[in-house]
Amino acid sequence: MDNPSSARPQRASGGAVALALAGVGGNLMVASVVTLTLMAGMVLTLVLAVVFIMGSENPATGLAIAAAITLAFNALSFFISPWIMDLIQKWLYGTRWVELSEIERFSPETGRVLRKVCDENNLKQPRLGIIDDQNPTAFTYGTLPNSARLVVSQGLFTYLEDEEAAAVYAHELGHIVHWDFAVMTIASTLVQMCYLVYMFGRRVSGGSDNRVASAMRTAALVAYIFYLVGSYLLLYLSRTREYLADHFSAKTTGNPNALSRALVKIAYGIVEEGERSKEPSKLLEGTRALGIYDAKAATSTGTAYRISSSPEAVGRVFLWDMFNPWGWWMELNSTHPLTGKRVRALSTYAEQLGLAIEFDMGRVIGEGKGLNKKRLYGNFAMDLVLYSAEGIGLLVGVILGFLLTGAFPANPALMIAMPLLGLGLGMLLKAMVMYPKFANAPATDILDLMSDPYASPLRGKPAKLQGKLIGRGDAGNRVGSDLKLQDATGMLFLRYASRFGGLGNFFFGATRVQSLIDSEVETVGWFRRGVAPWMDLVQFKSESGTIVNSYHRFWKLVVGVFLVLLGGFFALV
Repeated sequence: MDNPSSARPQRASGGAVALALAGVGGNLMVASVVTLTLMAGMVLTLVLAVVFIMGSENPATGLAIAAAITLAFNALSFFISPWIMDLIQKWLYGTRWVELSEIERFSPETGRVLRKVCDENNLKQPRLGIIDDQNPTAFTYGTLPNSARLVVSQGLFTYLEDEEAAAVYAHELGHIVHWDFAVMTIASTLVQMCYLVYMFGRRVSGGSDNRVASAMRTAALVAYIFYLVGSYLLLYLSRTREYLADHFSAKTTGNPNALSRALVKIAYGIVEEGERSKEPSKLLEGTRALGIYDAKAATSTGTAYRISSSPEAVGRVFLWDMFNPWGWWMELNSTHPLTGKRVRALSTYAEQLGLAIEFDMGRVIGEGKGLNKKRLYGNFAMDLVLYSAEGIGLLVGVILGFLLTGAFPANPALMIAMPLLGLGLGMLLKAMVMYPKFANAPATDILDLMSDPYASPLRGKPAKLQGKLIGRGDAGNRVGSDLKLQDATGMLFLRYASRFGGLGNFFFGATRVQSLIDSEVETVGWFRRGVAPWMDLVQFKSESGTIVNSYHRFWKLVVGVFLVLLGGFFALV
């Protein structure tokens, strides 16, 4: 495999440099304490609301008690969570704490970066940990900057060069310097308080119709809206903090290209290790909200780098991240950034420093501008309608039921018939678009599918692949029914669906999947692209003649036809 970095300026002279922050955003929950506080605190808020507000004769006192305990719990979690996480890390992943000298044996530049950042920011050196796992990852957790932990896996040094590992460490140090732990904890506490106020207002208003009750209902509604908006703002803040950490790495090392390469190589390493293991990595799943890279999103970028480290191959995969509206939609609802956007920001920093850009994002942007925007956004709009097809059909049916019942009062059953028909037709329409005809599915490969900038998570693309079943797709689930398929260009998850629903999936996973692993197969299904791409399986045939059929559209068609027939029956009564 050629190394794309073989003929490039390494970095800006002089090390740390001034860089204008790129006008883009990213997203990642940056510390374990934030995740623990957000999840545990939200549960606690709900419990306290029930105990102290809904069942209290004095709701105002209940609100005050609940708010005080919630704040106290978050404060306690904030300060003791690093030690709790230390125990969890040791127990689950065997984290061992090491001296800087051991890190320097793997990456001498990392030692220089660590000393430099700590000296310049009057920062105590973070506690350094290594996990003996070849899946490349890095994460930071703690409370205040001088109590932070910085942990990496052994795989980070396996897949990254010296300067790339140093860029990753600089990124994690950026989280520490920026006080991301404290910022995110405060933000998540405010979101929890909004929900608490909503519960209080709903309880106080009760079923009364006086002015005070009406005002409290309005306040409760506003508090709930603030809670929903705050939840998205929290994700937005997470994305912003992640991009700030990328910027810090580029500024500190003067080498944004190193972090660009690191992100791509981490994805590549995740794919490589995934193909060697029959079970998904518990480390990557368990630290998904902490790590520098979301393992679920690694498949597309890692696949491109796996067969060709050329910028063109990787760049084509980034087209979906940069230009497909579904990418924006999923990033809005995600705690992790899309790789293409992060690499674009880092490329901007390289341009500011006068460096040759590692991945020519200008070429990617140029190709993206030539895409059919009408097709991109038209498909996205139709997909949103498709997603709500059953609800739209039901609503139209209800309206028609009212109108027809008024026109034909002798047939009141139309009030039942029309909604059933609308719901059934909506379900059938959705099934036909999501699962189109596959009889003439074209033979292709995984990289070609992942390079399609028009791919959708809803609109299935019939495809035929040949490859090897290399393991299960469900992390830690030894009876999971999903599988991983590998061909010459990459890896893809196959989703299985039994005609007998979840019970059938369980029995398939428990009794048949293990015997199918390592089989060479020809598979047909519907390809879908989200943050992580996958294929809804229709059928695969192994070399030994074993045939496995999957039935993703079975129940949608059965239920849809039943509702249409039932609606027709009521219409004719």
